[in-house]
Amino acid sequence: MENEGSDCLHSFIKKKRNMALRGKMANSHVIAKMAVWLGSILLCFIFAMVIIAMLVGENLTMDVSMYKWMQFLQTTALFLLPAIFIAYVSSQKPWQWLGFSKKVSWQPLVWAVVIMLVALPAINLLGHWNQQLSLPSALEGLETWMKNRELEAAGLTELLMSDASYKGLVINLLLMAVLPAVAEEFTFRGVLQRFFTSKKYMGNVSNGVPHIAIWVTAIIFSAIHMQFYGFVPRMLMGALFGYMLVWTGSLWVPMLMHFVNNALAVLLYFMANRAGWEMDKIDTIGTSNTLWLGIASMVLTIVGIYMFRRSTTIRSASSRISNGN
Repeated sequence: MENEGSDCLHSFIKKKRNMALRGKMANSHVIAKMAVWLGSILLCFIFAMVIIAMLVGENLTMDVSMYKWMQFLQTTALFLLPAIFIAYVSSQKPWQWLGFSKKVSWQPLVWAVVIMLVALPAINLLGHWNQQLSLPSALEGLETWMKNRELEAAGLTELLMSDASYKGLVINLLLMAVLPAVAEEFTFRGVLQRFFTSKKYMGNVSNGVPHIAIWVTAIIFSAIHMQFYGFVPRMLMGALFGYMLVWTGSLWVPMLMHFVNNALAVLLYFMANRAGWEMDKIDTIGTSNTLWLGIASMVLTIVGIYMFRRSTTIRSASSRISNGN
């Protein structure tokens, strides 16, 4: 009887393992995976909206903490959970599938941080140029809507960053830097760029790099933020993150760069609040009276990216030689 009970338990456990979702879609077409992923985003979004409605309840007055909870739930529901789910069902090794298959030495991580720090004035300058663009008069209504969206986004950012306490700084770093860096890179570079690389035309490579997949992902990454007067610099950053993933083979590098970019903005807003600076001055670093700084930053950023690419190529060649010996 004991052996029969043990056999039944073993059989039950085996069936449970076979029913597990991990890797169930490993051999499925990329279109099927994309459909399941989009479906999971919709379900998570609905779930998040239900939770937000419960939190708000009948209290229609939205304070800063409620906006932060909404930000957390939306980022988690739209970007983090669906990405983890599709990775789980697409591979027996979901973390490797997302882009954590290779170990990264400290040199690329240091380069990544330096590049993002140096690039701040260049990002501001590109954003300034982006804001000078205007649509034809026939699209005046669309342009007005875009400007209103931009003002709303700027107002929400200032509201979320308004806490000048050190506790507020920690919360903002977690909410505005750590969470987006992880969740958005999981989704855009870890999932979407992988999907596009699998497509027949977008996945075509030149010197081992799927350029079309990287740029299409970067365009979607920028557009999804719905801040059109910052579209160009955000698109270029998205492309840079995509190339970093391809060059290093690790999602850690674009995640770190994304974190540094967002954390720098959080820290600058925090210092501005503490010192009583005008918020608008932060976005003018590298423009107007400091245009030279923006141009110098742009040149140094390009040089830094070139040096990064060169160093990764040299390390890859050295690794192949060592393995060959």
